[in-house]
Amino acid sequence: MVDLAALTQMIEPEARALGFDLVRVKMLGGDDPTLQIMAERPETRQLNIDDCAALSRRLSSMLDDMEAAGRDPIETAYRLEVSSPGIDRPLTRLKDFTDWAGHEARVTVTDSVAERKQFKSILAGVDGETILLDDPKLGRVSIGFDNIQSAKLVLTDALISATMPLSSDGADEIETEG
Repeated sequence: MVDLAALTQMIEPEARALGFDLVRVKMLGGDDPTLQIMAERPETRQLNIDDCAALSRRLSSMLDDMEAAGRDPIETAYRLEVSSPGIDRPLTRLKDFTDWAGHEARVTVTDSVAERKQFKSILAGVDGETILLDDPKLGRVSIGFDNIQSAKLVLTDALISATMPLSSDGADEIETEG
């Protein structure tokens, strides 16, 4: 079994060295595992294809060096996937719940809160280590950050507007027939 906390501690400095914030490190799949790394530029909350390639090369080199030295943190064969968190991104850090306050999220908890395990609510920020949600049925709900099993933004028009690219450089131009 892979120690994701230890792996995250190895990967985070590599991402930071390139100017990126690490969003998530996760192992996916059983028979054909994938090490998924999500990162972003702090100033844009995005990662372009060149950023993904640079981080992928850096992590591949680090992991290959560790394997050659007999300290491979992942004992089985796996694929490395580096990506931006995307528009309907996972919320994995306490700051994500503050940064995305006002947007709708789907939150699943480990231990029931108000007799529920899932919420589709508006993020209302944080209070210390507590996530605040404005739920359409329950009103304000407080959930300990350590009780969050998973959380992800919901794709809405407001979210699309808030995440419009800062630059469209490199985007394909649309030609219309006249």
